[in-house]
Amino acid sequence: MRQADILFALLLLGLAILVAWGSLQLDIGWGMNGPAGGFFPFWLAVGLAICCVVILVQAIWKASPALRQPLVSPGGWGPILTVTLPAIAMVALTEMVGLYPAAALYIGFYMRWIGKHPWLLVFAVSLGVPLGSYMIFDKWFLIPMPKGWWGESLGL
Repeated sequence: MRQADILFALLLLGLAILVAWGSLQLDIGWGMNGPAGGFFPFWLAVGLAICCVVILVQAIWKASPALRQPLVSPGGWGPILTVTLPAIAMVALTEMVGLYPAAALYIGFYMRWIGKHPWLLVFAVSLGVPLGSYMIFDKWFLIPMPKGWWGESLGL
Protein backbone atom coordinates (compact mmCIF):
# COMPACT_ATOMS: atom_id res chain seq x y z
CA MET A 1 0.00 0.00 0.00
CA ARG A 2 2.87 2.35 0.81
CA GLN A 3 4.41 1.97 -2.64
CA ALA A 4 1.02 2.59 -4.27
CA ASP A 5 0.51 5.76 -2.21
CA ILE A 6 3.94 7.04 -3.18
CA LEU A 7 3.55 6.12 -6.86
CA PHE A 8 0.10 7.69 -7.26
CA ALA A 9 1.02 10.77 -5.26
CA LEU A 10 4.02 11.29 -7.56
CA LEU A 11 1.92 10.72 -10.68
CA LEU A 12 -0.76 13.15 -9.52
CA LEU A 13 1.88 15.65 -8.45
CA GLY A 14 3.32 15.49 -11.97
CA LEU A 15 -0.16 16.05 -13.39
CA ALA A 16 -0.72 19.00 -11.04
CA ILE A 17 2.57 20.57 -12.14
CA LEU A 18 1.66 20.04 -15.80
CA VAL A 19 -1.78 21.65 -15.34
CA ALA A 20 -0.32 24.56 -13.37
CA TRP A 21 2.32 25.11 -16.07
CA GLY A 22 -0.34 25.09 -18.80
CA SER A 23 -2.53 27.43 -16.79
CA LEU A 24 0.29 29.94 -16.51
CA GLN A 25 0.33 30.07 -20.31
CA LEU A 26 -3.34 31.13 -20.24
CA ASP A 27 -2.95 33.84 -17.57
CA ILE A 28 -4.14 33.15 -14.05
CA GLY A 29 -5.16 36.66 -13.12
CA TRP A 30 -8.47 38.37 -12.66
CA GLY A 31 -9.59 40.71 -15.42
CA MET A 32 -12.44 43.12 -16.12
CA ASN A 33 -14.71 40.22 -17.08
CA GLY A 34 -13.77 37.98 -14.17
CA PRO A 35 -11.23 35.19 -13.93
CA ALA A 36 -8.83 34.61 -16.81
CA GLY A 37 -8.74 31.26 -18.61
CA GLY A 38 -6.08 29.74 -16.38
CA PHE A 39 -7.34 30.96 -13.00
CA PHE A 40 -9.45 27.99 -11.89
CA PRO A 41 -7.23 25.24 -13.39
CA PHE A 42 -4.17 26.81 -11.75
CA TRP A 43 -5.66 26.94 -8.27
CA LEU A 44 -7.14 23.45 -8.60
CA ALA A 45 -3.66 22.23 -9.59
CA VAL A 46 -2.14 23.99 -6.58
CA GLY A 47 -4.68 22.29 -4.29
CA LEU A 48 -3.97 18.91 -5.89
CA ALA A 49 -0.23 19.44 -5.48
CA ILE A 50 -0.63 20.27 -1.79
CA CYS A 51 -2.69 17.13 -1.24
CA CYS A 52 -0.09 15.04 -3.07
CA VAL A 53 2.71 16.42 -0.91
CA VAL A 54 0.72 15.58 2.23
CA ILE A 55 0.16 12.02 0.98
CA LEU A 56 3.86 11.68 0.12
CA VAL A 57 4.95 12.88 3.57
CA GLN A 58 2.54 10.49 5.27
CA ALA A 59 3.58 7.54 3.11
CA ILE A 60 7.31 8.15 3.52
CA TRP A 61 7.61 9.10 7.19
CA LYS A 62 4.63 7.53 8.86
CA ALA A 63 5.13 3.93 9.98
CA SER A 64 1.43 3.09 10.05
CA PRO A 65 0.59 -0.65 9.98
CA ALA A 66 -2.19 0.13 7.47
CA LEU A 67 0.43 1.29 4.96
CA ARG A 68 2.16 -2.09 5.14
CA GLN A 69 -0.93 -3.95 3.91
CA PRO A 70 -1.23 -4.77 0.20
CA LEU A 71 -3.19 -2.35 -1.97
CA VAL A 72 -5.54 -5.08 -3.18
CA SER A 73 -6.37 -8.04 -0.97
CA PRO A 74 -6.21 -11.56 -2.41
CA GLY A 75 -9.20 -12.14 -4.68
CA GLY A 76 -9.88 -8.42 -4.93
CA TRP A 77 -8.81 -8.01 -8.55
CA GLY A 78 -12.01 -9.58 -9.91
CA PRO A 79 -14.38 -6.78 -8.83
CA ILE A 80 -11.83 -4.14 -9.81
CA LEU A 81 -11.49 -5.54 -13.33
CA THR A 82 -15.27 -5.95 -13.57
CA VAL A 83 -15.55 -2.17 -13.32
CA THR A 84 -12.33 -1.19 -15.10
CA LEU A 85 -12.49 -3.26 -18.29
CA PRO A 86 -15.98 -2.08 -19.41
CA ALA A 87 -14.95 1.53 -18.66
CA ILE A 88 -11.82 1.17 -20.80
CA ALA A 89 -13.92 -0.40 -23.56
CA MET A 90 -16.34 2.55 -23.42
CA VAL A 91 -13.50 5.05 -23.80
CA ALA A 92 -12.17 3.12 -26.81
CA LEU A 93 -15.65 2.84 -28.32
CA THR A 94 -16.23 6.57 -27.80
CA GLU A 95 -13.23 7.27 -30.01
CA MET A 96 -14.58 4.93 -32.69
CA VAL A 97 -18.37 5.37 -32.70
CA GLY A 98 -18.94 8.49 -30.61
CA LEU A 99 -20.14 9.16 -27.08
CA TYR A 100 -23.82 8.35 -27.44
CA PRO A 101 -23.58 4.90 -29.09
CA ALA A 102 -20.71 3.98 -26.74
CA ALA A 103 -22.76 5.09 -23.73
CA ALA A 104 -25.74 3.07 -24.90
CA LEU A 105 -23.61 -0.06 -25.26
CA TYR A 106 -21.84 0.54 -21.95
CA ILE A 107 -25.04 1.13 -19.99
CA GLY A 108 -26.79 -1.83 -21.59
CA PHE A 109 -23.85 -4.18 -21.07
CA TYR A 110 -23.31 -3.09 -17.50
CA MET A 111 -27.00 -3.26 -16.56
CA ARG A 112 -27.38 -6.74 -18.00
CA TRP A 113 -24.03 -8.22 -16.93
CA ILE A 114 -23.63 -6.69 -13.47
CA GLY A 115 -27.18 -5.72 -12.55
CA LYS A 116 -28.88 -8.68 -14.27
CA HIS A 117 -31.83 -6.40 -15.07
CA PRO A 118 -34.61 -7.52 -17.44
CA TRP A 119 -34.03 -6.87 -21.15
CA LEU A 120 -36.88 -4.38 -21.46
CA LEU A 121 -35.42 -2.17 -18.74
CA VAL A 122 -31.92 -2.56 -20.22
CA PHE A 123 -33.12 -1.35 -23.63
CA ALA A 124 -35.19 1.48 -22.18
CA VAL A 125 -32.40 2.90 -20.03
CA SER A 126 -29.50 2.22 -22.39
CA LEU A 127 -31.31 4.01 -25.21
CA GLY A 128 -33.11 6.64 -23.12
CA VAL A 129 -30.11 8.04 -21.26
CA PRO A 130 -27.94 8.69 -24.34
CA LEU A 131 -30.93 10.02 -26.27
CA GLY A 132 -31.82 12.37 -23.41
CA SER A 133 -28.18 13.46 -23.14
CA TYR A 134 -28.08 14.09 -26.89
CA MET A 135 -31.19 16.27 -26.73
CA ILE A 136 -29.89 18.23 -23.73
CA PHE A 137 -26.28 18.79 -24.80
CA ASP A 138 -26.24 18.71 -28.60
CA LYS A 139 -29.65 20.21 -29.34
CA TRP A 140 -30.63 22.49 -26.44
CA PHE A 141 -27.28 23.70 -25.09
CA LEU A 142 -25.51 23.36 -28.46
CA ILE A 143 -22.52 21.65 -26.83
CA PRO A 144 -21.11 19.13 -29.30
CA MET A 145 -20.03 15.85 -27.76
CA PRO A 146 -17.44 13.47 -29.27
CA LYS A 147 -18.79 11.95 -32.49
CA GLY A 148 -15.96 9.47 -33.07
CA TRP A 149 -14.70 8.32 -36.44
CA TRP A 150 -18.09 6.86 -37.30
CA GLY A 151 -19.98 10.09 -36.55
CA GLU A 152 -17.46 12.21 -38.46
CA SER A 153 -17.69 9.96 -41.52
CA LEU A 154 -21.48 10.30 -41.46
CA GLY A 155 -21.19 14.08 -41.11
CA LEU A 156 -22.94 14.25 -37.74
